[in-house]
Amino acid sequence: MEKWYLMTVVVLIGLTVRWTVSLNSYSGAGKPPMFGDYEAQRHWQEITFNLPVKQWYFNSSDNNLPYWGLDYPPLTAYHSLLCAYVAKFINPDWIALHTSRGYESQAHKLFMRTTVLIADLLIYIPAVVLYCCCLKEISTKKKIANALCILLYPGLILIDYGHFQNIYNSVSLGFALWGVLGVSCDCDLLGSLAFCLAINYKQMELYHALPFFCFLLGKCFKKGLKGKGFVLLVKLACIVVASFVLCWLPFFTEREQTLQVLRRLFPVDRGLFEASFVLRF
Repeated sequence: MEKWYLMTVVVLIGLTVRWTVSLNSYSGAGKPPMFGDYEAQRHWQEITFNLPVKQWYFNSSDNNLPYWGLDYPPLTAYHSLLCAYVAKFINPDWIALHTSRGYESQAHKLFMRTTVLIADLLIYIPAVVLYCCCLKEISTKKKIANALCILLYPGLILIDYGHFQNIYNSVSLGFALWGVLGVSCDCDLLGSLAFCLAINYKQMELYHALPFFCFLLGKCFKKGLKGKGFVLLVKLACIVVASFVLCWLPFFTEREQTLQVLRRLFPVDRGLFEASFVLRF
């Protein structure tokens, strides 16, 4: 009982610090023509809401890619679309095509900050709490201390709630942590699904893919590739393929659609940089 009381206090402290940081300004505020990453997130809501899926990653008169064009996987785009529906309900001007470019107001800032906090509450914070509670052979005080350190990690808070640079990092990290929890508790299929969602939200999670893959492959070898290990390997492969197909399904209609999304995610042909990316730093 005491552990959960203390864990609740830790979560409340984490939320308070996050919201306090969010009350300040953000990078790019009032600075045309790009207005910072805050505008990037708002612009993605504008694009995903007003344009058909097949145009989200293509340059056009309605979707100027050098101006904060989408360069994250489909799950990020779907999240932007979900936020856009809420924004449309509150104030259609926030996501009006073309005319909303560079839109700034206190009400909209509150909305954007709230979407980050809700994402934390739904995905990242529960994963952190469960992870710390599941730690073995350590005292309750150390579990609470671990949770406090993770939830108060300044890098993530400053980026997501202060600078507003590439916000919603906690979503991909949360999915990845759910994946770790899954495989740690022998729920390998659910863990693999969670990690696939992390990759399909932000391609940077590929940094964690190799150890994740090796860990699961090791489990298969340990069970024996001529028996239960082979069955597990097939199930894991099916989960990975199915999750990617579902996330990418709208972009599999044409070969050029798929290739264009990949070009946006991995811009090798432009040296991994573009004007909008450079301006973020």
